Amino acid sequence: MSGREISSYRDLRVWQDAMALAEFCYRLTKVFPREELFGLSAQIRRAAASVPANIAEGHGREHRGSFVQHLRIAQGSLKELETHLLLAVRVGVVESAAIASIMADCETVGKMLRSLIRSLQNKAG
Repeated sequence: MSGREISSYRDLRVWQDAMALAEFCYRLTKVFPREELFGLSAQIRRAAASVPANIAEGHGREHRGSFVQHLRIAQGSLKELETHLLLAVRVGVVESAAIASIMADCETVGKMLRSLIRSLQNKAG
């Protein structure tokens, strides 16, 4: 974290990037057909919002193990998000080019989550 003090989950780069990812997903789904409002649109938004929410919730826990567990839940939500986005392409709701940068961001956030989990586990050992 380049030597900066982490006093809040908002200081975590992974949380910041996950928030940006969720924002992009909300913007993307605004152009989805109206009949998808309660279908893929809602699923994408829920999964996207779950990633930074679980990072924040885990950071607020008293124990490192609890934080790691919430980071793993965030990883699961990230994979769920990717799956919903790929399904949206398959069923013709959105073009694959429209989700390319979001998928790349998912990969980046996923790597950051894995790295943070490894770092926290190494401190425990």
